This record gives sequence, structure tokens and C-alpha cells, in this order.
Amino acid sequence: MILNETFTLSNGVKIPKIGLGTWQIPDGEEAYNSVMFALKNGYRHIDTAKAYGNEKSVGKAIKDFGISREEVFVTTKLPAECKGYDVAKKCFEESLSDLGLDYIDLYLIHAPWPWERMGMDCTQGNIDSWRALEEIYISGKAKAIGVSNFAPEHIKPLLDNGTIVPMVDQICFHIGNRQEHIVKKCKENDIQLMAYSPLATGGLVEDEYISKIAEKYNATIPQICVRYCIQKNAVVIPKSTKEARIISNAQVDFVISDEDMEYLDRK
Repeated sequence: MILNETFTLSNGVKIPKIGLGTWQIPDGEEAYNSVMFALKNGYRHIDTAKAYGNEKSVGKAIKDFGISREEVFVTTKLPAECKGYDVAKKCFEESLSDLGLDYIDLYLIHAPWPWERMGMDCTQGNIDSWRALEEIYISGKAKAIGVSNFAPEHIKPLLDNGTIVPMVDQICFHIGNRQEHIVKKCKENDIQLMAYSPLATGGLVEDEYISKIAEKYNATIPQICVRYCIQKNAVVIPKSTKEARIISNAQVDFVISDEDMEYLDRK
């Protein structure tokens, strides 16, 4: 069963292949219920971020569900605009407190630049933030560390100046948006790919090109999108607030043939 399957990070930590993404799910009942639906239906990886503003609800749902801490993998992130050693340490402790956890399974730098200033050169800020993440990792408060939305030119300074190679790069990755330059850099450095927005933020849900493959496998288009990412060796974190869709997104215990993967690659 795919919900029980994992990839192994470069440091030996096992990360579930499928997780629940919580981007754009507001704090409160909606975030709480979404996480509860996911856990109830076998998900063991929850992805959140300080910037999402829902860490308290995510943490409360995990606590209330009553699962042992070791059984659930929690990813959260340093806000994109928070660059520097001290602010990274401070933000991490705040996330730890808001989630109500003793440790984070995976902590990521959310982006190489502030969202409102995309493209800004924050090289030194990222190096300083990464130094903080390395110390957090060494302390055991994070079981793995990595980055998000980092292209090769953003990863290189961390490799050149840090002592620990990022274990994950979480990027927007889906059929029609394979970001091969990033994938290549990750493969070269044993960095695990994690795919967010596998449905292109809903843009692929009614895609006629993909529907031909979905019909062949008696699957939904979202299921094909999720399975595609997994077969590209990416952890995938589809987001939904509806229990039926959360269940459906994980019903991907089938294999897309090489021929059909090539077809999807041509989109």
C-alpha cells in the first residue's frame, strides 16, 4: 500500500512517499479537519509551513488523533523572507512551539528569496540561515533539513559554504512542469525531490491529454498526477480539505507503464 511506502533520505531517514499538503488551508477547523481526515485514512506525512499560519491546528490534530510521535512525519518551513542565522533559530523554535512537538522531521528554507521580491539575491542570507539549520539538525530537533523552491544556483552556495548537503528540495513539480535542471542538480547531490502542486493547483484536473491515460488505468486525473510524481522518484504532497479527495489522492497502487510515462512527459 503506497501510504506505507517511503523514500530514504541521504542521512537514512525514511520519508513517506505521499503526504498531505496544507498550503492555502486556513488555521482553525478547516486545517484541523483536513489533517484528521488524512491521519484517519492512513496518511503519515503532513506538510505545513510557518507562512501558512496553520501550524497550531496541524499540531492539535496530530495530538488529538493520538498517534505516536514516531509514526507521523511532519514537515515545516522557515518563512521565505526570514534570512539569517538568528531569525532562522527563532522561527524554528516558534514553529516547534506552535506545532506542540519536541522535534520536526523535516525543516526547509521555504524559498531562496522573499515572495514579494522574487529573484532577489539573498545568497548570504541563505548561507547564514543554512548554518542555523545545520545546528538545529545536529541538535536533533530536526531529523532532516532541506530547501524549497531552490534552483541549482541557489543550492550551490549552500554546498560550497555549508557542511551538510540539503536532504530535500521541495519544488512545484507536475506533468508539464518537470523542472529538469533542478531534478538533475538534486540527483547529482543525492537530494530527495518533493513535489508540491502535483495537480498544478487544480489546473490539470480536467486536462484532456491526461484523461486518456486516466481512462486506460481506470483512475482519476489527480491519481495519475500523483502516481506520475512518485514514479519520478518524488515525494508528493497533494492538498485537499475534502475527505473523499484525500482518500482518492492516495489510491495510486498501480504502475504507469514506461510508454505511458513517456506520453505524459511529452505534455
